[in-house]
Amino acid sequence: MFPSLELMDYRTEAPAVLRDFLIYHETIQGHSRKTVDEYYLDLRNFFRYIKLEKGRVPRTAVFEEITIDDVDLQLVQSVSLRDVYSYMSYLSRDRAKHANSPSTGYGLEPAARARKIAAIRSFYKYLTNKAKLITENPMQDLDAPRLKKSLPRYLDLDESIQLLETVDEPNRVRDYCILTLFLNCGLRISELVGLNLTDVRGDQLRVLGKGNKERMIYLNDACRQAIEDWLVERSRQASADKNALFLTRRHTRMTTDAVHYMVKQRLKKAGLDASLYSSHKLRHTAATLMLQNGVDVRTLQEVLGHEHLNTTQIYTHVDNENLRSAARANPLGHIKPKRKKAVETDGGL
Repeated sequence: MFPSLELMDYRTEAPAVLRDFLIYHETIQGHSRKTVDEYYLDLRNFFRYIKLEKGRVPRTAVFEEITIDDVDLQLVQSVSLRDVYSYMSYLSRDRAKHANSPSTGYGLEPAARARKIAAIRSFYKYLTNKAKLITENPMQDLDAPRLKKSLPRYLDLDESIQLLETVDEPNRVRDYCILTLFLNCGLRISELVGLNLTDVRGDQLRVLGKGNKERMIYLNDACRQAIEDWLVERSRQASADKNALFLTRRHTRMTTDAVHYMVKQRLKKAGLDASLYSSHKLRHTAATLMLQNGVDVRTLQEVLGHEHLNTTQIYTHVDNENLRSAARANPLGHIKPKRKKAVETDGGL
């Protein structure tokens, strides 16, 4: 079985050539521990495959038990684009989707493969440009799997109001506050569960986003009232976590799983299809509603905490009503072609 991210420490498990790369991303690039651990898992699987392909271990070796503590610069330099494309073929055809499940399917989706390729490209770029351990980057021309562009799914305004209006006991005040923050501020679920009491600062909310990047979000009246109501409710409860803004019924900090479950239950209660929507879809909803009501895309980028503008621009493709309005606003839209008058004939040519 895979070690859990919580129990794994790449600083003792990774070979030196990988460990330096991972430390660089955590300390210099400021990536979260979870992101760095995922980089390690992706690179560990890659070099397990490389060791098999290059005969460093017997073909009969159990893939998950192959160690990479002997991976050195010589092996790293021996990897070619051909090796990586062979690895991509393995990922798309033979890699178990869920390694610990007896009923798993095989073949990773393009998005999962793209993440693993991104880790490989980043590793070799580091070796070439930062560590200067190799002179030429063999992965310079490595292509990532082409991803299908899909429009984000979101609730419309009436459905959002319906979701909020059907929140009832138990945990009504807490759940209403969480849903209000999702729908108004577009928080990620990891950002929401990480909120502390000290992050509420009058009409602002301090949010710690991806890569430990901090941003301030202004709270509208609905959010301020929902938070105020919850803080009154929370003050009456015992707390095993004195800092956490949102608590479970056991008085511990809410986890992502707990929030996911709560959102699904509230969606069902509102008569909405819980299989189509999630806490992340509520983030999409907030983004879409803001865009539909005049927020420009660069401001939306700041609110959502997107590093790159092109991540935010996907929401510009979902606002169909605004696109229709723009088409109707063109003054030439009322000009229609003149029809030719019918010519009377006597049947001759």
